[in-house]
Amino acid sequence: MIRKYHRVNGQKQRNICLIPASAHGTNPASAVMAGLTVVVLQCTAEGNIDIDDLRARAAQYSDSLAALMITYPSTHGVFEESFREICRIVHEHGGQVYLDGANFNALVGICRPGKIGADVAHLNLHKTFAIPHGGGGPGVGPIGVGRHLAPFLPDHPVVKGVNPARGEHGTIGTVSAAPWGSASILTISWAYIAMMGAAGLKRATQVAILNANYIASRLAPHYRILYTGKNGMVAHECIIDLHEFRKTSNVSVDDVAKRLIDYGFHAPTISFPVANTMMIEPTESENKTELDRFCDAMIAIREEIATLEKGHADPSDNVLHNAPHCHRLLMEDWQLPYSKKQAFFPDYQQNDDKYWPPVGRIDAVYGDRHLVCTCPPPSAYEDQEEH
Repeated sequence: MIRKYHRVNGQKQRNICLIPASAHGTNPASAVMAGLTVVVLQCTAEGNIDIDDLRARAAQYSDSLAALMITYPSTHGVFEESFREICRIVHEHGGQVYLDGANFNALVGICRPGKIGADVAHLNLHKTFAIPHGGGGPGVGPIGVGRHLAPFLPDHPVVKGVNPARGEHGTIGTVSAAPWGSASILTISWAYIAMMGAAGLKRATQVAILNANYIASRLAPHYRILYTGKNGMVAHECIIDLHEFRKTSNVSVDDVAKRLIDYGFHAPTISFPVANTMMIEPTESENKTELDRFCDAMIAIREEIATLEKGHADPSDNVLHNAPHCHRLLMEDWQLPYSKKQAFFPDYQQNDDKYWPPVGRIDAVYGDRHLVCTCPPPSAYEDQEEH
């Protein structure tokens, strides 16, 4: 839409899209698919866009600047305090601002993207509107645009006139009305919105932010919270830094993630957007009991790391490096230098509701470097034809 907007306005040379270094990989991928050239913006130590770098890049590409893609709150889990200033700079140089709605669960009911300067915003249905990750993701969901971009909203590429709303430059339509689409999944989000209502959606946003800050405050005495705003708060997620443990105990972010399985948790996102970190997004759906259970597990793991730091455990053969501990180990001759209780039941919560991982630690790096093709060879099709 932004490309068409510029072309119609006689600015077809505008093909530069500015994207912060902290952005999700889908952002540059989407920009390239739209025919734009990506220029990366640097971020400050606090995780925000470097305004000086933005000014320099905007001036450098002033005649060819098409858009800025920005995630708000940022992928680093903070509200970009200079958002309006960022939008003003981009607009001064003729560009449009595209708001990545990946973190819209920190905005719904409390913020209007258009009011703070965005020209386009997409709404991920996953996380914000009840669709799980993998159940459609960024590709399924609506977008909102400013009035000046409305004429360029897409129609169906094959069947014209789907839900027509004539604009100055042609027919526009809605993705949900497109034939042969997967719009049926949208009924889940529609039901969620209908049942929650305006007050419920706003409450969900408030609780999502509250949950993230609760986790950050509980874990802060034990782990370094990588990014916070000037008041020490995070937005919808918090990122804990695990870099130092490599040096002090030879414990990696993978070790912590695998050990969490022994405590009954699938690990949050690791090493994104920053290597050797853990990004925790509780959303609004977790109650305080579950949040406390997770925090208790993370604090217990920190104590296990401390045991290594003090030299009170084998540096290479320990609960962290061997995690997760699968059920088969119960039936084998126990040779590990720690107890079965410590391995399988690290806290009382495992006594009543124990998750048993089906496999133990695998060599992930080996798997990444030694790919195995599961596609049958052409000869298999020949055999099939003969029979």
